[in-house]
Amino acid sequence: MPRVLVWDGEGAIGRWRGGRSELTGECQAFRGTLGAKVLICRPADPEAKGLIERAHDYLERSFLPGRIFGSPAEFNTQLGDWLAVVNTRTRRALGCAPNDRITADRQAMLTLPPVAPATGWRASTRLARDHYIRLGSNDYSVHPSVIGRRIEIIADLARVRAVCEGRLVADHERIWAAHQTISDPEHVAAAKVLRRHRIGMLRPAPEPEVEQRCLADYDTALGVTSADQSDEGGVA
Repeated sequence: MPRVLVWDGEGAIGRWRGGRSELTGECQAFRGTLGAKVLICRPADPEAKGLIERAHDYLERSFLPGRIFGSPAEFNTQLGDWLAVVNTRTRRALGCAPNDRITADRQAMLTLPPVAPATGWRASTRLARDHYIRLGSNDYSVHPSVIGRRIEIIADLARVRAVCEGRLVADHERIWAAHQTISDPEHVAAAKVLRRHRIGMLRPAPEPEVEQRCLADYDTALGVTSADQSDEGGVA
């Protein structure tokens, strides 16, 4: 484990405030578990930032040109294969190949802690009626059977999951494109069934059928005959 972790002003790590660096709570917990120090580069510090920017520039000029990536996993695979080759080449800035330094670097590093630090992103929320959760700018479906109940969202660089009372109710590959909607076919089908059931419950019940009695039955019950009806008509 490196003794010092260096970032160039990442808001998720911390910031400079009042002349000193201030780490986020999550970063403090991560750093404390590892026993390492976190260094945030000062604003307008070209010497510190140049070390990071030169590494980025080297990747952009030597690794990226002419390559095609279908996913972040494919990018990491190609990068790993490329590093295995270039780290054997002598670098003028080092005076040797990076592989010649790795043994000495590891001897100077800290040992890993017995308990791994918490990583990824976690949040707790109540599932809305549209049964989707948002991470970044993307929406991921959750099984609609837990609508209105509290769920825990667990995400890392590869997966986005949702758990309700210990039961997994969503598991998606994390998408790094922006403004995407990711739907599980099982969640969509379950939502359609629940929607039809709800519409059926809200639909008013049909009126009961009432027997329509013949008018002659009332005449018979009252003892009114055809002759009586004729007399009444003559009197009128």
